[in-house]
Amino acid sequence: MAKLNSLKAWKEIFEFPLMGRQDKPRENGITMIIDKGLGLTETRELLDLAADYIDFIKLGFGTSAFYSQQLLEQKIRLVTSYDVDIFPGGTFLEVAVLQGKLQVFLKTAKELGFTAVEVSDGTINMPQRIRSAAIKRAIDSGFKVLAEVGKKDPRDMLETERICEQIEQDLQDGAYKVIVEGRESGKGVVIYDQKGAIRQEELERLLASIKDLGKILWEAPLKSQQQALITSFGPNVNLGNIQPSEILALEALRVGLRGDTLRDCLKAKAVLPALYKDITGQESLTDEGKKILER
Repeated sequence: MAKLNSLKAWKEIFEFPLMGRQDKPRENGITMIIDKGLGLTETRELLDLAADYIDFIKLGFGTSAFYSQQLLEQKIRLVTSYDVDIFPGGTFLEVAVLQGKLQVFLKTAKELGFTAVEVSDGTINMPQRIRSAAIKRAIDSGFKVLAEVGKKDPRDMLETERICEQIEQDLQDGAYKVIVEGRESGKGVVIYDQKGAIRQEELERLLASIKDLGKILWEAPLKSQQQALITSFGPNVNLGNIQPSEILALEALRVGLRGDTLRDCLKAKAVLPALYKDITGQESLTDEGKKILER
């Protein structure tokens, strides 16, 4: 594993307003970024900066098909050296299934060094027996399996009951996490409307059937979605399809170091003793602080 300086700037000065964020290695609070073509230098710089906050890197769609073998192997080795999992996009596996090449896909992915795979049918119609077989074969091959539910095209949207059944089946088949489709845009799929706002009734229907929220990874490419899910489920909600440039901004949301979630902390009175010490060292709540809490 690449060695990073684990002592963070300001660490001994401030406490995070939104407490409870899990450190790596973690089972909850997973962050998956979507990589649409970062070069080796960009990838190394990203990992030097933020590997502590990244759990999975997805080489989006079928983009890994355009790397030379040597470069792809170099990139995979680089990512895994920072204790980050890496996998090809689910659409790539769907093409393999369409062409009857699932076994060779898994074999090649293993030889290249990928540590995880995504099993999805966001575009194709995959029979359940093939989906289950794909999950089990990938596990047997030594991969972490991220199964994705939901269709990419709003015209193909599945009924909530069917999505719930699929989540349960994927977990029974051994999936590590189940991704709820959000696409790169975060609009017009599953829990998001055409503007990217959360369809609250749809979310609540899903939650009513989910037995373990920690097994769900919500694709949430938009900041408003990230904020809403953190507010609803806390700093250790699993989030995916995060842009590489947004990784630290997301982490700031998770721990209350961004105004949007800091405001929630203030409303919950979670950080009053730490925030409202005056210059004499005595604890006091300012008039402005009182106004914030009253809003």
